Amino acid sequence: GYYMTINIPNKTLSETVQNAVDEYLALVGDQAVTNLYDLFLAEVEAPLLECVLGFTGNNQSQAAQVLGMNRGTLRKKLLRYRLI
Repeated sequence: GYYMTINIPNKTLSETVQNAVDEYLALVGDQAVTNLYDLFLAEVEAPLLECVLGFTGNNQSQAAQVLGMNRGTLRKKLLRYRLI
């Protein structure tokens, strides 16, 4: 496999995620935090699906292959996030 990098100089996707979560938790402060895992996945998964669909010219079969999932799973996720 390979590691994705994004357009922030010298930052990996992992480092960017870590910084974003740290910033979120700092903003929350003393407030109770619940369902962070689901919130995070929803915040990341929807734009990931949109980007990959754009990359494949909205070809769901190709997008599913790029993502490493079957087309049916991709369609369920697209419906969940109202992307189709």
